[in-house]
Amino acid sequence: MNPSISISLSSLPFSPAAPSSSSSSRISSSVSCSCSPSASSLFFAPKRRNLGLKQRVLVRASTRMAIGEVKAEEEEPPVIEEDAETGSKPRRIAIFVEPSPFAYVSGYKNRFQNFIKNLREMGDEVIVVTNHEGVPQEFHGAKIIGSWSFPCPWYQKVPLSLALSPRIIGEVAKFKPDIIHASSPGIMVFGALAIAKLLCVPLVMSYHTHVPIYIPRYTFSWLVKPMWLILKFLHRAADLTLVPSAAIGRDLQAARVTSANRIRLWNKGVDSDNFHPRFRNHEMRIRLSNGEPEKPLLIHVGRLGVEKSLDFLKRVVDRLPGVRIAFVGDGPFRSDLEEMFSGMPAVFTGMLQGEELSQAYASGDIFVMPSESETLGLVVLEAMSSGVPVVAARAGGIPDIIPEDQEGKTSFLFSPGDLDDCVSKIQRLTSSEEFRMAMGKAARQEMEKCDWKAATRKIRNEQYNAAIWFWRKKRAHLLRPFQWISKRIFPPQPRITCV
Repeated sequence: MNPSISISLSSLPFSPAAPSSSSSSRISSSVSCSCSPSASSLFFAPKRRNLGLKQRVLVRASTRMAIGEVKAEEEEPPVIEEDAETGSKPRRIAIFVEPSPFAYVSGYKNRFQNFIKNLREMGDEVIVVTNHEGVPQEFHGAKIIGSWSFPCPWYQKVPLSLALSPRIIGEVAKFKPDIIHASSPGIMVFGALAIAKLLCVPLVMSYHTHVPIYIPRYTFSWLVKPMWLILKFLHRAADLTLVPSAAIGRDLQAARVTSANRIRLWNKGVDSDNFHPRFRNHEMRIRLSNGEPEKPLLIHVGRLGVEKSLDFLKRVVDRLPGVRIAFVGDGPFRSDLEEMFSGMPAVFTGMLQGEELSQAYASGDIFVMPSESETLGLVVLEAMSSGVPVVAARAGGIPDIIPEDQEGKTSFLFSPGDLDDCVSKIQRLTSSEEFRMAMGKAARQEMEKCDWKAATRKIRNEQYNAAIWFWRKKRAHLLRPFQWISKRIFPPQPRITCV
């Protein structure tokens, strides 16, 4: 480090301001060195050979502690206070997401649709790269770019796309994004990573499907370890990782997928206008109960996949005579479930959307969720927003929605796989309509606090800023060797200031 040299020219004999007296013949110069604390310690620390063994150990320990503190501070981006309404200046954001949140019904469909809508309302320019089938040309002013896709080999209904065609690269380059946001895991996230590096743009990945948990159910257990390695490669290359729940964040941190300080929570949110108790509908209840609306009605909404542990619900219904159950949704496990529930009081509606879906949620008595692999469980949020109490497995991201202090007040959690625990909590709700209605009302009041707009504002004003800070830090680190060479070839000259 080059010291800053300051010479007082007013005391020199040839200075215009110097008085013409004999005292002015004295030459006095003041030299001041401004150094960083670390440099100062190098310049002014006592020589090690003059220290005893105990003193040397203390010096080394204190030095390591100081360095650790500096690194810890440097690894956290500064907190920038933003105005609640305006926040960060408008940005150009490219979003890569598969499967499409416009054509494929999935847990994060509402998340991304509300995210894009709110980004546009906050003044950001947005383009969305996604699968090509069934997508609109634009969504709330955001341009949609369809990429040719192919079915997943193990799950034919899930379309995949690499999104690395010259057309897409050209479209994104022409857009000149300030940041790229990609959903993970998948195939398209590799394309997003390549384009981000090609264009030298900060990259945020949001993790939505806990694939290592699903792999043994669909393929081979020995693929779990390679999957973790792929996740590490992807998320260590990203500048920030967003997770839908604290539990998933802990899983990624435990697996060392990326450093803990680069994991952030994407706050939960729900569309409390479209999922509302006012949609409770007698005709829909007749449909869901197969003509027996007076019977207690359990409801499950979501993709019907083997990983959702829906076979557990057969054992539940077996223990609850007089109770009916309705499955809303579709998926590869539907035919097996229909065969499993053959002759039982069960209804399979298939896919419902719009007002029909809102009516289905609000017309049930209890929402049941046996899945142990949910990254969050948006359907649980939607059921509670509809004024329907939930009985769900205490696993995955569900406890983030129903924390310990809310159990028994807004909804119930049961020990995963514990049939007696699950059945007893359903019976508590079916045995008292007053208790069930009170819990549904409390659930609705709690969900009114969850706002997609606030969640979006936090991402664009805080988490995107953190990603950009990490990206700049990484870029500076990569450029450091070149800067070192440059300084050796063109050494900086001492700075001389006149006082």
